Amino acid sequence: MLTRKDIEKRESDQLAPYAMHSKDTRGRKRPEKEPGYRSCYQRDRDRIIHSTAFRRLEYKTQVFVNHEGDYYRTRLTHTLEVSQIARSIARVIGLNEDLVEAIALSHDIGHPPFGHAGEDALSALMKDRGGFDHNLQGLRVVDELEERYPGFPGLNLTWEVREGINKHTTMFDKPERLVELDPETSPTLETQVVDVSDEIAYDNHDIDDGLTSGLIEESALSKLDLWKDILLGIKSGLPDKIRKYQIIRLLIDRQIKGLLNQSEKNIKEAKIKDVQDVRKHKGKLIAFSKEMQAKRAGFRKFLTENLYSNFRVMRMSDKARRFIADLFNVYAEKPEQLPPSDQKNIKKYGIHRAICDYIAGMTDRYALDEYKKLFDPYERV
Repeated sequence: MLTRKDIEKRESDQLAPYAMHSKDTRGRKRPEKEPGYRSCYQRDRDRIIHSTAFRRLEYKTQVFVNHEGDYYRTRLTHTLEVSQIARSIARVIGLNEDLVEAIALSHDIGHPPFGHAGEDALSALMKDRGGFDHNLQGLRVVDELEERYPGFPGLNLTWEVREGINKHTTMFDKPERLVELDPETSPTLETQVVDVSDEIAYDNHDIDDGLTSGLIEESALSKLDLWKDILLGIKSGLPDKIRKYQIIRLLIDRQIKGLLNQSEKNIKEAKIKDVQDVRKHKGKLIAFSKEMQAKRAGFRKFLTENLYSNFRVMRMSDKARRFIADLFNVYAEKPEQLPPSDQKNIKKYGIHRAICDYIAGMTDRYALDEYKKLFDPYERV
């Protein structure tokens, strides 16, 4: 039977020297005895999966609101796709898959309902009240808001997983870095792998959902260099559904292969020998080539103009902002309407932060139900 010590030894024998080894963790805020059969990062992963906030991702919007259809990605399915891509990349590079998985599974755990529209609404409402950022909210969830253990609030995750949540950076994520998590240093390669895996999953699966919804026409995509490259490898005569899946699969595969080649080159050129070298290096080591970045930029521009700015998506987003603003203002005016457990948090965090935490933890469905209860005179409360 493998013990934790065996797992740690296996990491030392098999992982790259610049990988984050679990035996070298900076530990937890509140010291705990580690289990005999799991590494500290495996324990973190398990705590995240069993958390309430993780389960709620199933009914939180990615792009399409949940009731628009059960095919479209949710925060949960997106998170699982990011985890799968990230683990595949980490395995090839020789990084710590358990740390990568823990960061990937928690990277969106602080997202409010209704996707980026929900975050925009809470950011506006909290602008002069401490602000709102889903990375920082993710840390609040794992440090304070989850209630599962008798000795401490939150999940008491390791320093490296918490750092990965805080320093998660993409075109949609420009986090405020906390002093306690070494804001001036670069994050681990494991965190960087999750960052780029998030972008790969986001772009390619939004293309998939956009085609399925009819908001994107394939004929328009054929003008993009990356799309044209992939079409050359697709067999003619395939059924439309299979053809679409094969294109998305090859798009992801092409980007991962390019990423692996460029990242290996970056690590060698920067003479990275260990984790400390990673932390001292300015800029990302896990990155695409300039050529691939240019092709992906064309993809991003296309998605922004043809999917995220589509009138149906804009309608969903605008409705979501109104829902959240109305809920926030009603609770602020009459905090007695909050559930008792959240009313208790007013003394601890202040009224606006307590309301923000409550709304950020909602699923799309729960937020809509709350809205009906508070504003529909015929809805039972």
